[in-house]
Amino acid sequence: MSPLLEVNELQIAFGGVKAVNGLSFSADAGEIVSVIGPNGAGKTSAFNCITGFYKPVSGTVTLDGADITGKRPAVIAATGVTRTFQNLRLFPDLTVLDNVRGGMHLYGGQNFVDALFHTPRYRRSERAYTDEAHRWLDFVGYKGGRGIPVRNLAYGQQRQVEMARAMARKAKLVLLDEPGAGLNHSEKRDLLELCRKIRDLGAAVVLIEHDMGVVMEVSERVVVMNFGREIADGTPDEVKRNPAVIEAYLGKEDEPGPDEAGPGGPERGES
Repeated sequence: MSPLLEVNELQIAFGGVKAVNGLSFSADAGEIVSVIGPNGAGKTSAFNCITGFYKPVSGTVTLDGADITGKRPAVIAATGVTRTFQNLRLFPDLTVLDNVRGGMHLYGGQNFVDALFHTPRYRRSERAYTDEAHRWLDFVGYKGGRGIPVRNLAYGQQRQVEMARAMARKAKLVLLDEPGAGLNHSEKRDLLELCRKIRDLGAAVVLIEHDMGVVMEVSERVVVMNFGREIADGTPDEVKRNPAVIEAYLGKEDEPGPDEAGPGGPERGES
């Protein structure tokens, strides 16, 4: 069985700097994969290539056997891809419900004429949008008001609204860019459970995350990036013992110089 998402030798450069340099990894349906690495490793640039915000200079991105490399974000979204961002991308003056309803525009069935004249089809689809929005807000565990502007919510609740909107897309590939950023311990526990619930729907979940506690607990596989390419790909236990990963995060111990005394080395004053 082929992976749902396949990234093969992906590359993109900015001003001669290779932000993504030959990246390859995959994700299966019903799997949680974390992409980690030091700051500047190319993780978000890779997400932007997958979702069409950046056009890679080489390599391929395949979703469910179809090549989506370099296609427009709207086209890629229509194939079944959804994402969240490092920084919230909500509409602050719209209500909670309307923010989530905004994630459903690709499958509503209404057109400009329906919206203009409020046809029966328009009214049916609007009711369906609202019912779906409530369902996804319940799914992510949101318990706040739903008819209030998003700007009035606490940060953790805004994250939940963003997750509900992403899930309202009914996508088969869910990309989460640092979903744990700014969350407290309790909210991160809820995030772990939510990622598992999304996986249990049959979607592939790929997340970028810097909190290693979250990564090691929720991931079934971990891809480690450094300088734009993967340096490790395996289970959490395999990755955390990988020498290349340890070096990327902690650096490599310098070898003793000629002036430093060491076992078997020259003592000071010896020639």
